[in-house]
Amino acid sequence: MLEVGRRIRRLQQVRHGEEMAKGLGAVEGAVFGLMGLLLAFTFSGAASRFDLRRQQIIDEANNIGTAYLRLDLLAPEARTMIQERFRQYVDARLDTYSAIPDTARVNAALTRTAALQQEIWTRSVTAAHEVPGPQTTMLLMPALNEMFDIAATRLATTKLHPPPIIYGMLFVLTLICSFLAGYDMGAESTRSWVHMLGFALILGIAVYVIVDLEFPRLGLIRLDSFDQLLVNVRAQMR
Repeated sequence: MLEVGRRIRRLQQVRHGEEMAKGLGAVEGAVFGLMGLLLAFTFSGAASRFDLRRQQIIDEANNIGTAYLRLDLLAPEARTMIQERFRQYVDARLDTYSAIPDTARVNAALTRTAALQQEIWTRSVTAAHEVPGPQTTMLLMPALNEMFDIAATRLATTKLHPPPIIYGMLFVLTLICSFLAGYDMGAESTRSWVHMLGFALILGIAVYVIVDLEFPRLGLIRLDSFDQLLVNVRAQMR
């Protein structure tokens, strides 16, 4: 688009001189201002959602660890069976996100997670009623609720993105700004490859980083290091 803009400017200079290019500064300023605003908006939103996803992994690791420790309130016979289901549950949670973008594997892991949640809850309720006093139920059940809730919250957050039209507008504005920049460069008879390539590279990198932040399981920016928290919780389940 830089080259297209430059060639159109050169063609107009031949046909009409410089008169056609006068008075366009306000239009270019408005378009570039809108581009800067949209870049800032999408980058800020993507970065905040990235931080939110990291925090949710920390919360889930903490919730699972707390619930697992409170299983000690149950009788040994029931506790052993539920602890094994907990190990399977953490494995399923890890598989859910490591399988991305394989939709079939992700759905299978989610199905396994839902089944294990139901089994853990049913067994825990039964085992808690077998322990004298209400303390076990009051401590264990809320911990399990929080463990299951954060799993649902994380799943919902993976689908939390701006409307596609926002990204469509970002890409279109990127091309329009490139065209306008190339149009300005057409005032000179020779190309400035440094400026042309630099402009295209900077805009391309900026848009890529925004999209990569928005989908941190697919590109160079990853959440894998935070998944290690769940791996550590799984390792501690003896």
